[in-house]
Amino acid sequence: MLALVPSATLLGVDGRAVTVEVHVSKGLPCFTVVGLPDTSCREARDRARAAILSSGHDWPTRRITVNLAPSTVRKVGSGLDLAVAVGVLVASEVIPAPALTGLGFLGELGLDGSVRPVPGMVPLLDALASAVAVVPLASAADARLVDRHLVRPVATLAELIAALRGKEPWPEHPEPPPAPPPPPPPDLSDVRGQPVARKSLEVAAAGGHHLLLIGPPGAGKTMLAQRLPGILPALDRDEARDATRVHSAAGVALPPGGLVMLPPFRAPHHSSSMVSLVGGGTATMRPGELSLSHGGALFLDELGEFTPTVLQSLRQPLEDGCVRISRARASVTLPARFLLVAAMNPCPCGEGNEPGGCRCTDGARHRYRRRLSGPLVDRFDLRVDVARPDIGALLGRAPGERSAFVAARVLEARRRAQERGVRCNAEIPAGRLDELAALGPGAVDLLEATLRQGRLSARGVARVRRVARTLADLAGGSGPLDAEQVGMALALRAHPGLLEPAAVA
Repeated sequence: MLALVPSATLLGVDGRAVTVEVHVSKGLPCFTVVGLPDTSCREARDRARAAILSSGHDWPTRRITVNLAPSTVRKVGSGLDLAVAVGVLVASEVIPAPALTGLGFLGELGLDGSVRPVPGMVPLLDALASAVAVVPLASAADARLVDRHLVRPVATLAELIAALRGKEPWPEHPEPPPAPPPPPPPDLSDVRGQPVARKSLEVAAAGGHHLLLIGPPGAGKTMLAQRLPGILPALDRDEARDATRVHSAAGVALPPGGLVMLPPFRAPHHSSSMVSLVGGGTATMRPGELSLSHGGALFLDELGEFTPTVLQSLRQPLEDGCVRISRARASVTLPARFLLVAAMNPCPCGEGNEPGGCRCTDGARHRYRRRLSGPLVDRFDLRVDVARPDIGALLGRAPGERSAFVAARVLEARRRAQERGVRCNAEIPAGRLDELAALGPGAVDLLEATLRQGRLSARGVARVRRVARTLADLAGGSGPLDAEQVGMALALRAHPGLLEPAAVA
């Protein structure tokens, strides 16, 4: 007998509909899975067999063939376990075939018959065409985010079989207690002194400008970056939906309420591999840290310690807002529109711009600087020196401005950008700069002089104009940009000790 069971598999951050076809016939007892399964899919045979036996039913001692259609799509993960077990029970006439009408099945099986959650429940449900979705009990909240299916959560295969055979009603499980809300992000008022660095952080949040903080150890670079989530605006509905799909596909726990409404903040270690940052690596094409930062911020501490090839992989996503991964059997596009904040020392010893001098040799400084290519550094709109704070400011009792006040200005600047038709000023198209970031006479002269000195690239000119537009928005100004705003944007972009001028020309 033949059974057809709807299910889905995951590729990147998208679900692909799969029909699990199970055929039970006469012949020598065997179990064959076809249709481009990976190793975990093939292992469904043993998990399904043990789960069915643990549920009090016999495993058919006949020839069983499972086809995962369409056969041109690679099937990955253990999310097809439940569909395979149900298909075997229908094909062996334990469950009546009409009971599957309008049902789709997703979940991993334990050897004791328990139904376990799988990563990517949100995109998997989005790909499921059935009106009713049978999912693991632990994934019920995530499944309801799609809001297109009647969700039937089950805890064990035994209770699912009883419901499909009509011997028991569909199980009603109590709602799990709500998870505690996440702790509030650190507040900017904790930062003493550092007026320029604080301003650069506000400009980065308001305009979506990438920020590079350069200074000695203990200057407060990491402390500043960790307070960025407290001033970033909440995600809109579309951004929240995309971020939720990415987190679900990566197996990251979703926040209370399901949707990722707060901007993500990811801070991978400098030993991270290229695959862990960019994504891909296996048949699942799982998203990496760049995609997990989508809609939020990616913080790379100790930027000079990252592998140069890993750093170069950032260049294309920073421009396009996505990661395109191509492998022999599949290609995926992962969302990766994030605000990049990085921190590094000026040299290996960290004292390159401090009184007392640097202890590094010329060769060590040269090798350290070569880790960052000119094109990568040129993509940072803001490059700011962070010196150790003044002792008086450090020991003073007056706290700095609170994050709530800075966040209000950031939100107003974002609102102004949205009125221009862009999410933030960093995304102003080059063709609309003359319209949205027009230059006054003094600003034109200043940019021309900077270009003639070789201190700015053609890409840099556009980025300086966008930063100047953000500075004007934060100040409540409108109209053409003046020389003061462009000069401040140039000052926030320059860092004479990091790269030689020819490196970014």
